[in-house]
Amino acid sequence: MDSLSREELTRYSRHILMPEIGEEGQKKLRNSRVLVCGAGGLGSPALLYLAAAGVGTLGIAEFDDVELSNLQRQVLFESNQVGQSKLAAAASRLHALNSTINVKQHFGRIGAQNAMSIIAGYDVIVDGTDNFATRYLLNDACVLSSKPYIYGAIHRFEGQVSVFSPGGPCYRCLFPEPPEAGAIPNCAEAGVLGVIAGIIGSFQALEAIKTILQLGTSLSGRLIVFDALNFSKDELRIKKNPHCPVCGDNPTVTSLKDENIMCPSQANNEMTAKELKAAIDSGRDLALLDVRTHAEVAMCQIPNSIHIPLQELPARMLELQHLKDSEKDLLIYCKSGMRSLSAQEYLSQHGFKKVINLTGGIKSWAHDVDPSMHV
Repeated sequence: MDSLSREELTRYSRHILMPEIGEEGQKKLRNSRVLVCGAGGLGSPALLYLAAAGVGTLGIAEFDDVELSNLQRQVLFESNQVGQSKLAAAASRLHALNSTINVKQHFGRIGAQNAMSIIAGYDVIVDGTDNFATRYLLNDACVLSSKPYIYGAIHRFEGQVSVFSPGGPCYRCLFPEPPEAGAIPNCAEAGVLGVIAGIIGSFQALEAIKTILQLGTSLSGRLIVFDALNFSKDELRIKKNPHCPVCGDNPTVTSLKDENIMCPSQANNEMTAKELKAAIDSGRDLALLDVRTHAEVAMCQIPNSIHIPLQELPARMLELQHLKDSEKDLLIYCKSGMRSLSAQEYLSQHGFKKVINLTGGIKSWAHDVDPSMHV
């Protein structure tokens, strides 16, 4: 390995002072390659600490834009970056923090078609995603390519973290089957304490660094559950399942496939932007409900939409009463599809039977139907 430069010796001096790391350990970090999937609540602190630690190549897989509601927990971003690509904003921030590292950008969703090729160039995979489908996919890809998978998840005041190392138990050993539709926490948008994202994301960065340096005791075979409200920690032992379909004695998962895990409302009552355009063009009896804020609507709106911001919906239900028992379908949209999902579930619980969510929100309409629209 090449010697550390004078700048590196100074920058990483607090690492180098520790005999467990030293110069050789810092060189290992410089020559390591870590992929962080998702630059959100978990990915933000993980990326910041991995960059600061001197991980030589940091990959970021992301497809979304920075939104104002992200800033409560996604500490990579600043207010003036709202509306920008998360990928570009994250790369800029990491280079500003440590100009000596290489940041590789992977734009788009990770799926069965591209997962293996993306992770091929990395030593460690950190999961900063927020859905079960991608977790199963990343787990399977890491097992099939013998790469360590650093898992993290957050919900309200609670976080989980584990490491699934080659030869040890994997995510499917812990959760053999995807959850029942409707049992997925993030689909309900229950909220999350911003600090818990920082705590769990930092734990993930810690485990990635330990994995690279082969330091201490790995979380492989252990799941840590942290409760921030009570400041308590539970540890669950994970055993390797000999019948696991991907890492067991006789695996049946030998290639990747995209899991189809959705909430009930998503599974049965959703529409894409292109499908909405075709429905409008065909004269389908359809009402449109925009649940974005007044400021967002001032910028753009799909024509002939009713506007009721999500937070005002309970108080303004009477304005939609005429649609409750009519034959007309009610399609709800927001910016990206999550607030409208909450509105869809709320209206469904209050007797509305024909409620549809626009997947991808008005962003998908602007991308697929009206490129002149500025969202």
